[in-house]
Formats: sequence, C-alpha cells, structure tokens
Amino acid sequence: MDQTFDIVVIGGGHAGCEASRACARMGLRTVMITMNSDLIAQMSCNPAIGGIAKGHLVREIDALGGVMGEVADAVGIQFRLLNTSRGPAVWSPRAQCDKKQYRIRMKEVLEREPNLRIKQAEVAGLRIEDGRVRGVQLVDGRSIHSNAVIITTGTFLNGLAHIGERKFECGRNGEAPSVVLADQIRSLGLGWTRLKTGTPPRLDARSIDWSKFEPQSGDVEPTPFSFLTDKIERSQIQCFLGRTTDETARIIRESIGRSPLYSGQIEGIGPRYCPSIEDKFVKFPDKTAHQIFLEPEGLDTNEIYVNGMSTSMPIDVQAAVIASIPGLEQAEMIRPGYAIEYDAVDARELDHRLEVRKLPGLFLAGQINGTSGYEEAAGQGLMAGINAARTVMGQAPVIIPRSEGYIGIMIDDLITKGTDEPYRMFTSRAEYRLRLRIDNADERLTPISMDIGLATQERREFFVAKQAQVHRLLGEMQNNPRAAALRRPENRIGEHLPWITEFLGAKPERGVLMTVETEVKYAGYLDQQRRQIERMQSSDTRAIPVTMRFVGIPGISREVGEKLERVRPATLGQAARIPGVTPAAVALLDVYMNLASRG
Repeated sequence: MDQTFDIVVIGGGHAGCEASRACARMGLRTVMITMNSDLIAQMSCNPAIGGIAKGHLVREIDALGGVMGEVADAVGIQFRLLNTSRGPAVWSPRAQCDKKQYRIRMKEVLEREPNLRIKQAEVAGLRIEDGRVRGVQLVDGRSIHSNAVIITTGTFLNGLAHIGERKFECGRNGEAPSVVLADQIRSLGLGWTRLKTGTPPRLDARSIDWSKFEPQSGDVEPTPFSFLTDKIERSQIQCFLGRTTDETARIIRESIGRSPLYSGQIEGIGPRYCPSIEDKFVKFPDKTAHQIFLEPEGLDTNEIYVNGMSTSMPIDVQAAVIASIPGLEQAEMIRPGYAIEYDAVDARELDHRLEVRKLPGLFLAGQINGTSGYEEAAGQGLMAGINAARTVMGQAPVIIPRSEGYIGIMIDDLITKGTDEPYRMFTSRAEYRLRLRIDNADERLTPISMDIGLATQERREFFVAKQAQVHRLLGEMQNNPRAAALRRPENRIGEHLPWITEFLGAKPERGVLMTVETEVKYAGYLDQQRRQIERMQSSDTRAIPVTMRFVGIPGISREVGEKLERVRPATLGQAARIPGVTPAAVALLDVYMNLASRG
C-alpha cells in the first residue's frame, strides 16, 4: 500500500494547485492529497480574482508559468481594471468568476498534467527520518514516501467556525478540519498563532428587489490576467451596489454583546482591511452608511455573495440586518455568514524558499503562513512548488527580489517581519511601484519561467516576439520627435498606431503599446528608481555568514541581537528590514562582518 513520489502537496486550495502543477511541470512525480477532490480550488469566500495589488500578484503568477490567471480568464463573468484614475503603477485587474466553473476548470488543468496524481485522503502526520521530512502518513494507514512535502492547508488546521454563540469544528463551509496534522505541527516546536477570517451571508437572487440597487457594470474591453489570453469575448454580468441604513446600525449596536468577536469567544486575530460588518459600526461610529455589493456566484446559480457584510453574528441578527437594507426586505438567506479561527505558523520559521529552517524538506504556503486571500496563497504555492522541486533536483533556489516582484515583497515581508494579523498585499508595500507594473510582469519574471522549465512553447514564443517589439520601439523613440509628444499626459500612444504598425512591419503584440507608453512617459522616474534599486541590491547581496552569532556583537543590544537570531537574515538588506533593527545596528553589523572577514 506504500507509494513513492518526489513531492507530496497537502491541500487542494489555491496554494496547493499552484504548487502541485509547478512541481509536475518541472518533471517531478507529484501527488496532491486533499480531503475532498471535488472541491479543489474552491472559492470559499468571494468568487473573485484580483483587485488592488492582488491583480499584480496574479499577473506575476502567470508570468512565472502559474495557472490562476489562465483559469480566471476562462471563467470570469465580470472584468474591471481598477485604479485607472491614477498612474499605471497601481492599475490592477479584477474579475468576478463563476465559482463552480473555476474549480471545474482548475481540476481539468491539473488532471492533464502527466506527472501529477490527485488522491482523496487525510494526512495524519509527517514522516520524519534523520532530521528531515521524508513523506506523509495517511489516516487510513497508507504511507507515501517523498523527498519533500509542501503543506497548503488553508484554514483547516484546528479550524473552528463561529455563528453567534454557536461554534463547531470545521475547515471551511462545514468541511472537516485537520486536527491530527495540526497537533503534530504544534509539536514540532515552531512558533504559531491563531488567526481568524470570515465570510458574509449568501442570498437567493429571486428574493431581491434589484430596482433598489445601483448597477455596476464591467469594462467594455475587459483586461485579461494572462499574457496568453488574446481577448475576453464573453458577455459580462452586472453587480449591484447598495448601502446600510440607520436601522442596520441600530440592530448591530443592540446585538453587539451576542457577537463572538466582542464576547471573547473568538481568540484569533482577524484581517484589519476586511473587517466584519459589526466591526465597521463599532470602529467607525460616525459613519452613517457602509457600502455593500451584491455579486452573483455564477451564471447558473441564484446564489448572491453580499460583499462588505462579512459577519459572525447569530443567524437571527444576520436576517434582521439583511432586511434593514432597501431591496433586501424580503431577501431569503441561503447560507449565513460565519467566522473561522485556525492555526498558522509564524512565517519567520521559514527561509526565502518557504522551507522550514528547523526541518529540511518541509515547505509551507498560503494561509498557514499567516496570509489572507486566494492570490497571496497562489503566489506562495507557486514559489514553494518551484523551490521544493529545485531542492529535490539539487538546483539553486529561485528567490525573487523585492525590486522584481510583489511575490518577492510578500515572501520577504513574511519571513523577516512575520505578521500578527492576516497579511494582505497592497501596492503601498512596494518600494518601487513604478517598476512593478502589471504590463511588464512578463519582462521581469518570464525569463525565470523559461530557465526553470515552467514556460510552455507558446509562452516562450509570445514573450520573445513581444520583447523584441518593445525594445525596437523604445530604441526608435529615443531619436524620434514623436517620443517628446508622447511624454505629454494628454497624448496617447494609440494615436501613433499607423506609424508604429508600419515601423514594426506588423501589428503590435498584446501589451506592447502600454509598456512603451509607460516607459516613455515615466522615463525620468524609472531611471531614478533603477538607481535606488542598485543601491538596495548592494546591501541585499552583502551575505551574512550562516554561522554568524548576533547576540554579543559589541554595540548591538541584546534585544536586537535576539531578533536577528530569530530571523537569521541571509543578507544585510534583509537584516535592515526586520522590525526593531535600527540603521545603527545594521551599520555595526557591517563593521563587525568586515573585521571578522579579516581574521
């Protein structure tokens, strides 16, 4: 009954899907183990992909050869490019997806991978031999041997759901939690915490008075996530905007004592930037109304997601809150909202590969590392898969610098700073936002995909053709009067399309015009950022010896020394980003390293 694979992936959520496909694509025999194979890539909260900064992550996942963007393009039912009133650095795509079709399409993609197997089972524990992970033991008694294990269990580790005074063990939406594996992970001596997330009620579309809501249409010309998607031609649905009322506020304030958030029943820390509806009224008492969005969960379902109304209030309170909103007076609740607490590992236990420092062969990705969101999970899953595969093959890891990707920023933030609340990506976390745009994610990251064997032939050919056109146009623009005109904010590159097509001898590839226009308009700012990046890279390439002992370095306080010992930064730049490590301490560390190197 025992089997052997190169890599085991535990969990079939968004992190698990990316990790599994990456390992298999790179030529390793991979097995994904999930407790319900029918719910692979389940969108357990909002059936949407992308958004502010999250859309950047999806573009980067796609540029690296990941799958999320392609699947979202295939099943998206409303696409919007956000932040277009601001500069191109913060433009970010978002798509409402058909929830059922998303998981169906993702499973189809995974099942087409020759090196990937999917098994429905529960993992009882890790197999640890000679101080490293060598596979997993299943609850049914079977053993699976492997050279690496990637845990992507989402909210399932000791998951505990709350609806008012009621609480029950589950992983999400009533599915069984992972308790046995959670207990073993706690026994490994890793730092861990309890976090909390939540979801809103779902309503029956037939019971809503849509005339009382403001329609929200998608873009006339949808912006795809994947560089390989030519065009989104599917008809787009509408979402709808509404607002809470004074009656909503009264109901919540009078019932706040029954909220598990405020009664002390919930111990985990929730996401600051996606608060529950009761949190909004408590923390913003002067705000008279809060927006809610009614978003269809698919084309063939009546289920409506009430975005902006995440809650763990009792069901009778939820029903009263819903009825207090114009248009929802007669609305029927299909599923109530709930909060869920779960175990998460302190990500400072990991290195940049997302491998556990104390236990070689064990990689972690997704909400187990303290993040929130499908996109953050998928980005980690992809990188954990890539680095697990590279480790098994005896190859150098792939580390994305902060200057080259939001994925790199996220991982660096997690392993140097940790997090005391579910981590969410924002464009404000990036030091060099103008460099990290959605249009040039392929320029930054697709060469990595090509080098490590994740890029398909189609992606290689498109990338080479696009970059050739970009470089030709940028070279021509340096000596062409049209470039001066294009630098003016009111001028757009589309006005020059006839000349550009004639110059190239062909129609520009997808994305070429946007990249060239941005590079020309912001040339001065981009040059300044390149110089800043060079300065940062000099400290990020200043390696700290792995044997370095930080406590006791003259001039560095014991507190700072202990923080450095905890994180074990690999470079001087990483040490500088650890909270509480002062510039003076970094300078002293630099001097100490120089003296030590001279003997």
